[in-house]
Amino acid sequence: MFNGVMAALGAGLLWGLVFITPLLLPDYPGLMLSFGRYFAFGLIALFPAWLDRHRIRQLRRQDWISALKLVLIGNIIYYAALASAIQLADAPLPTMLIGTLPVVIAVCANWSPHHPSEAIAWKKLLFPLLLIFSGIMLVNGEELQHLDHQRNINDYVKGTMLALVAVAAWTWYPIMNSRFLKNNPHIPSGTWATVQGLATLPLALAGLVGYGLLHNQQDASAFQFPLGSTPEKFVLIMLMLGLLASWLGTLLWNYASQKLATSLSGQLIVFETLAALSYAFALRQTLPAMPILAGVILLCTGVAFALREFRTQPH
Repeated sequence: MFNGVMAALGAGLLWGLVFITPLLLPDYPGLMLSFGRYFAFGLIALFPAWLDRHRIRQLRRQDWISALKLVLIGNIIYYAALASAIQLADAPLPTMLIGTLPVVIAVCANWSPHHPSEAIAWKKLLFPLLLIFSGIMLVNGEELQHLDHQRNINDYVKGTMLALVAVAAWTWYPIMNSRFLKNNPHIPSGTWATVQGLATLPLALAGLVGYGLLHNQQDASAFQFPLGSTPEKFVLIMLMLGLLASWLGTLLWNYASQKLATSLSGQLIVFETLAALSYAFALRQTLPAMPILAGVILLCTGVAFALREFRTQPH
């Protein structure tokens, strides 16, 4: 259990990097950030795939189909929605909405548990959910008071809706990924991370080609396809995300998913939320306001209560 928790912590620290990328590359559309990140992930996965080729050759056709579904929803759609939401509404609000994932995943996993030992009485989730909802309301109220001319109320609403799409995508991903790994214990976590990278490569490449064709038919003044206004910075950050946040982060999360119950590992996504908030305010070079700190405390407290309830379940 300790190893699983430490792996989830490492994945959260790496995944927190993806929340500040749209702020570092504000001129790049969310779709380009998503396609670029996962194209880099696919390229990086080619090297470990060659080293692990004997295991990969043993995978069945349905394993590859599962990998394609997971990366389409949990990688490309998720990050395109998240990056666009951060550019529209800034980092704290989408980050806090993503912060609801620990309990949302627990609720969904509890609704249809992979194993009876993962189920818990619904009334025990009510208090954690109320704490997390209160935390989100505090952050929302604080961010609405500090909207500037670059983020009007329409952008804020659009960003919120896209963040909810990201929440839905990443609620589905860890549950289905965990179930696949538990049903296929012969596939190591590193091999499955590499396979997901390979499955991402053709999807990201197709997305880049499609985006380029659509871009040529529209006003090309907004974005200089394919590498934008700062190509060296874009390529460097995409490679960094592909290696750290995608391949290594996925490897660590797969390991945690194999060691921990789905409802328990889902709670530990809070590490990603806390890392993302820390990175965002470090980038701003400011301290979070008291309402945001209070919201974070409520979020962590809610997750802690939910985690305690699941830990007390007989396994």
